[in-house]
Amino acid sequence: MKTCIITGASQGIGRATAIRLSEEPDIGGFALIARSAERLDETIALMNGAGKTIRAYPFDLSELRQIEGLVKSIHDDFGPIDMLLNIAGYAEPCSLWDTTIENLETTFTVNVLSTFVMTRECVRYMRDRPAKILNVASTAGTTSRPGWLAYASSKAAVISLSNTLADELAEYGIKVYSISPGRCATELRQKLAPEEDPSTIMQPGQVAGVIADLMSDNESCLDGQNIIVRQSPHLQR
Repeated sequence: MKTCIITGASQGIGRATAIRLSEEPDIGGFALIARSAERLDETIALMNGAGKTIRAYPFDLSELRQIEGLVKSIHDDFGPIDMLLNIAGYAEPCSLWDTTIENLETTFTVNVLSTFVMTRECVRYMRDRPAKILNVASTAGTTSRPGWLAYASSKAAVISLSNTLADELAEYGIKVYSISPGRCATELRQKLAPEEDPSTIMQPGQVAGVIADLMSDNESCLDGQNIIVRQSPHLQR
């Protein structure tokens, strides 16, 4: 049975992915990471726990130097790691003049640096087996997004990071995926576009379905590229 780590599992795409993957019979262990213990418990209550070992790890991913210990604890609890889903994200949209050093540092720490450190530490427990890593970027990282400077540039960095890791880790049999969702009804999206009606755009469960397909053993040719996940315009209301 496989073990899967999911960051950002307390809400949005992370929660939807945990719920969706809990239906997969070959994934027996879930390590769920987010800051809120209460919201992680809510996610666990929504998952299919039959025959699964599901554990919450309340943790602030901005604490980069503590990630090594976190991943070691997960390995001690579950054994080898088969999947890492870096879904946690942060956004505080500001124009150039309003983007502070603190804003930039927090955005890049959560969106880029924690992804890097989580990957580095998990790979230590993946190199003796086929494994998969998936990083959630954004279409904001592929096009100009005035007013979203820190967020958009951090997601562009996630795409670049993923592409390089796919080549670097191929020799170990580790596949690395990057997906860039378009407009999706998450709490983070509400911060980026507060006037938008969330019922008219793509839902987290739809993105979770794509992630489940990529994590399947049947998928073997989409790693190493940035995959755009966007609802067809004719389906939008």
